[in-house]
Amino acid sequence: MTDTDRSRGRNIAQAALFLAALYLFFASIDLMSAAFKLAGSDFARTLISTAADPVAGLIIGFLTTSLVQSSSSTTSIVVGLVAAGSLPLRLAVPIIMGANIGTTVTNTIVSIGHVTRPREFERAFAASTVHDFFNILAVIVILPLECLLHPVEKLAILMESAFAGIGGLHLASPLKAIVKPLTGLLADLIPHAAPLLIIALLVLFFSLSRMVRIMRTAVLTRVEVLFDRILFRNDVASFSLGALLTATVQSSSATTSLVVPLVGTKVLTVRKIFPYTLGANIGTTVTAILASLSTGSEAAITVALSHLCFNIIGIVLLWPAKGLPIWLANAAGRLAARSKGNTVLVLAVYIGLHIIPILYIFLR
Repeated sequence: MTDTDRSRGRNIAQAALFLAALYLFFASIDLMSAAFKLAGSDFARTLISTAADPVAGLIIGFLTTSLVQSSSSTTSIVVGLVAAGSLPLRLAVPIIMGANIGTTVTNTIVSIGHVTRPREFERAFAASTVHDFFNILAVIVILPLECLLHPVEKLAILMESAFAGIGGLHLASPLKAIVKPLTGLLADLIPHAAPLLIIALLVLFFSLSRMVRIMRTAVLTRVEVLFDRILFRNDVASFSLGALLTATVQSSSATTSLVVPLVGTKVLTVRKIFPYTLGANIGTTVTAILASLSTGSEAAITVALSHLCFNIIGIVLLWPAKGLPIWLANAAGRLAARSKGNTVLVLAVYIGLHIIPILYIFLR
């Protein structure tokens, strides 16, 4: 056997190992989502029904999506409550805004897999939070406008009239079809949230470590060219990839988490993935829109479309200032990676941002 044959064999073996690790990575995210839903789906529905004002609605949307790790699930709950007349449309829109922020928790968990390597962790944490910063800035800009002028609600109502009479459609997720046999089996064997979450985290960090180790080797330098010069070659390509991939796999948590280790290992940069995360914001609305069409309810369709409208308006208003969320994410990455104490402090603040809203809701 020649050296060329040996080299080719090693490349094929490492590619196969990478695909296996990628499968476990996606399976762990699906398993984590199942664990969160098992723990918080009933509580989430109860929480959403308690929204009394736009600020409370925003916080509830954030918390609910953090609990179930699926903005599509949050939107579906809101759609059902609005269709049943239990929640007014005017309060549903802020809940949808909050859902955009809550869906990024998985990204941060993935970035922790790089914590033992400060430079990698700095880049990975920045990649995991750039989505947060954009969504937060979008809410800061749009929520006051929505309270005064209701642009998201009005645009959603206008768009709903174009969908009148259209029947429901169903978009199958190839990702879920691939990982469901494994995750479904584990969920049936372990029907309890805590142990299921522990297993999901163990699988996540194991698969992430394997992926990162392979990406550090020279064999995947060609992959860097594929991502950097082809898939993410410009903002339009990056945005389109994020939208199409998320609409196809129906999980923005999975698609945005995927690029975190790519940034951590310097295959991509935060600037390169930023349009991709905005595309994911658009792609994640497709599932709820298709589901709402099957209800035949004008209110349900309007709620689903309001999620799309919020993301479109946010992109239009904030794209000229795209440097701000990128700068904030990079600054957060530098701060978190500066020392172990800083890492603990930043993660504690991140956790606190979830606990404080809960206290606000129940003590107000």
